[in-house]
Amino acid sequence: MYCEYCKRLVEGDRCSFCGKKCKRDVQADDLCLVRSIGQIWADMLCDVLQQNEIPYYKQSDIGAGMAMLTGLHMESFSIFVPYSRYEEAKETADALFSQVEEGEEGALEEDGDAVEKESEDE
Repeated sequence: MYCEYCKRLVEGDRCSFCGKKCKRDVQADDLCLVRSIGQIWADMLCDVLQQNEIPYYKQSDIGAGMAMLTGLHMESFSIFVPYSRYEEAKETADALFSQVEEGEEGALEEDGDAVEKESEDE
């Protein structure tokens, strides 16, 4: 099923992320969320998607006004692709961030935000 509200693929008739009822199956041109990540990571992912000729839509999660108040380093973006290219985009994102998520310095948390790796001396 497809959640039209948060643009995620879900199992069952209710979205486990937003709680809304899902009323239809996903269609080839529906935008699907690949990942929500910080600005630098989003730019990197968009560049790789573009190199692979995968169409994408990048949307600010907090908006320009809030980003001005909190600082650009706090801004995050959601990256969406058409369902027809979702699997390819998901594999690309997973491969791109796999080493980073395994605990390298500047790693990504599960929600995509950058975190610093603690040194072993501490």
